[in-house]
Amino acid sequence: MYKMYAILVWVFVSLSFPLVLFAETRIPLNSNEITLSFAPVVKRAAPAVVNIYAKRLVNQNRSPFQNDPFFRRFFQNRMNPQKRVQNSLGSGVILTEDGYVVSNYHVVGNASDIRVVLNDRRQFTAAVALADEKNDLAILILENAENMPFLPLREDEAVAVGELVLAIGNPFGVGQTVTSGIISGLARSGTADGSGRGYYLQTDAAINPGNSGGALVDINGSLVGINTSILTRSGGSNGIGFAIPAAFVREFLRQAKSGVKKFEQPWLGVFGQAITPELADALQLDGFDGMVISALHEKSPLSLAGLSTGDVVVSVDNYAVNGPAEMLYHLTVAGIGSQSKLTIVSGGQRRDLWIELKPAPNDPPSKLKRLPKTSPLRDLTVRIINPAVQQEMGLGLNTSGIVIVEPGLSGSRLGFQSGDIIEEINGTRLTAAEQIDELIGSISRSGQFIISRDGQRLIIRYRT
Repeated sequence: MYKMYAILVWVFVSLSFPLVLFAETRIPLNSNEITLSFAPVVKRAAPAVVNIYAKRLVNQNRSPFQNDPFFRRFFQNRMNPQKRVQNSLGSGVILTEDGYVVSNYHVVGNASDIRVVLNDRRQFTAAVALADEKNDLAILILENAENMPFLPLREDEAVAVGELVLAIGNPFGVGQTVTSGIISGLARSGTADGSGRGYYLQTDAAINPGNSGGALVDINGSLVGINTSILTRSGGSNGIGFAIPAAFVREFLRQAKSGVKKFEQPWLGVFGQAITPELADALQLDGFDGMVISALHEKSPLSLAGLSTGDVVVSVDNYAVNGPAEMLYHLTVAGIGSQSKLTIVSGGQRRDLWIELKPAPNDPPSKLKRLPKTSPLRDLTVRIINPAVQQEMGLGLNTSGIVIVEPGLSGSRLGFQSGDIIEEINGTRLTAAEQIDELIGSISRSGQFIISRDGQRLIIRYRT
């Protein structure tokens, strides 16, 4: 009897041991496992999470009517904004031993002075190596840094809903703080800021102001994402936080190390929408995975490959996609210069299509043009719209004309704003920035602009 019992115990142990050894993740089996401490993970990760103090010069309006062109016309220089110093506080994560640090753009963007404080109270001056406002990321390089503690980026891109994570940062400036939670959702596109851009991980780990740029780590102490924003009505954490995935950070860091001054993402020149049950039925699709192409640029590599509106992109490099932001994320992670496999459904046939990833074409060449002092719109800065500008500014694929980069004093008085698209001047459509001077100069007394602003067409009349 004793031998039989021993054999049964040995069999049970031998069968259960491999399950524990080779299982990737599992739920706690008893109360003792539930009470296990996160302290070893925090001890490993916390030294690489830093506090960031940044100063920047910003314009402060002297009057509440500063943005009203009617009042500006009468008060002119007396309403010019004043410069003031704005301080910001956030978090960051050291990624390399030689002092590369990642944070959010809204923490360090346009900063004139950046100071980084480590967990052990050491302080370093930092400079921005690469920053991108649209993706809300920035890479800093610490001066005279060596042998720095750093967090490894998670190698496995397949983060799963339900994984335990820790958020580490400096909320409200109270000092380094750790909160725990799980991955609540994947592929959240633009949910955090309403822009419709971006690709985020969602977590219920408490994230508050000051946590921006901090670390979201898994139970192995690897960096899963960079905390960037929250969805809240009160200003505090409601358990809906968002983080930029580590795979995206890895590509951002690679470009920063290569010395580029502008973050580049692949361009496909495509707009699309998620598949609904109605669309799936109309297109005779088996499931709801994929993105229906709703618009294609004439220079799009997909268009050149024979695709058209109504075709479906099912996956990118075997990752399912349900919208343009999700597709752009996977292409960005693959990197410009590589090839990606797109699984598509066209004409009822499912096939694979290999696309070489390239940046948006700067054709026709688009350079900043500042109108001369002799122009009625002196100091107005514009550029012609091409695919590169469309991608950079989030414009529609069929958008054409001249976009205003900076209205200047004279343009502001007329009511122009940055981002306005000048389509026509005195009935003539624009195809080059040089036309602005010519068309204004051809009318000695008055004329009109037709512009597009936030999808609406407006008329601005002027007198010279």
